[in-house]
Amino acid sequence: MDNNDILRQLRYALNINDAIMVEIFRLAGHEIEPSRVTVLLKKEDEEGFVHCGNALFGYFLDGLIIYKRGRRETKPGETKKPDPRLTNNAILKKLRIALELKEDAILAVLKLADVDISKPAMTALFRKEGHKNYRECGDQFLRKFLRGLSLRYRT
Repeated sequence: MDNNDILRQLRYALNINDAIMVEIFRLAGHEIEPSRVTVLLKKEDEEGFVHCGNALFGYFLDGLIIYKRGRRETKPGETKKPDPRLTNNAILKKLRIALELKEDAILAVLKLADVDISKPAMTALFRKEGHKNYRECGDQFLRKFLRGLSLRYRT
């Protein structure tokens, strides 16, 4: 799934305006102009479209976590580990953290989008890659999850 699409859907689902988006990027340590946010939200076939790379989208997700939950206290000597590559599973995990979604809440969001999934199948999406029960999150699943978020937060 394209980062620009996810960004647009999250902006709609969480009712985030341009000023808040600039603040979210700033919280993650990335300064961005409001005009740049506007072009990131354009569709691929629109004039002025700019692709949102993984690094930039990672800043948005990290900033969203800080915006929704507050800055995490770091322990003495603790350093932030670089994020692994940004997969659908990583996006799902970051959204789960930012929105403080427990298992039942995630299942409820998915149910709103007409996705019926068992708890073990869902928790497999949050396992580390390489774990025997790890399951890859497909584009369609992530799309439906975002649709469920829209239904939960916008209605």
